[in-house]
Amino acid sequence: MRPVLIIAAVIAAALGLAACGYGEESIAVSKSDPNYEGAELFSTHCAGCHTLSAAGTQGSGNRGERTQGPNLNQRTETYEDALFAIQNGGFSGAIMPQNIVVGKEAEAVARFVAKYAGADAEESPRPGQTSP
Repeated sequence: MRPVLIIAAVIAAALGLAACGYGEESIAVSKSDPNYEGAELFSTHCAGCHTLSAAGTQGSGNRGERTQGPNLNQRTETYEDALFAIQNGGFSGAIMPQNIVVGKEAEAVARFVAKYAGADAEESPRPGQTSP
């Protein structure tokens, strides 16, 4: 009988946390923006490791912890690269969970990241280019 109570308590706690709307209050993207769903998903699934002001997240990237992800305020990403990272657990040897979101949700997060990442990025020349 006790295991049933423990399971019920765990489920109740999980539902309570889900009902809190974790991260939604500090999302800087308007609810009318087509990328709002991606911002919400990013806030709930990616906030622990990634910093991105548009999603209201302050990841561990600047705190020197093992589970750090890139600060996406300082790094631009294309839709294709963001989707690749979501599906494959980042790039070369990263510790990001593979398929942290999938399907249409992964596409929504990738669109959001592609639009809002890099707000603080400095333009640097690509190979073969000169600085502006």
